[in-house]
Amino acid sequence: QVQLVESGGGLVEAGGSLRLSCVASGLTFRDYGLGWFRQAPGEEREFVAAITWSEKIYYADSARDRFIISRDNAKNSVYLEMNSLAPADTAIYYCAANPTDGGPWSAAHYEYWGQGTQVFVSS
Repeated sequence: QVQLVESGGGLVEAGGSLRLSCVASGLTFRDYGLGWFRQAPGEEREFVAAITWSEKIYYADSARDRFIISRDNAKNSVYLEMNSLAPADTAIYYCAANPTDGGPWSAAHYEYWGQGTQVFVSS
């Protein structure tokens, strides 16, 4: 049974930082691309960042220059370091695992999803 478990969300003031973590089990972690998506209230889920199995990295425009994605295959973990947070970053953040090489920015390519961790940025 595959599980992805996110942690690290919380309440932070604008301009602050958070580091999200996601631990995976039940899959051959090194063979999967990993992505972070987010969903704000009343909005569709949107791509934030991804790192492929070969460690090629992609960012949404909203995340580039502020967020850093990384992975540690020895710990079956993927991380999202978020800096200079703004109220617009408030959302539930999900990690997901992608078994393909295609479109890391597309949720359709991700097979497994975590339950999400809430990030709230106050102004």
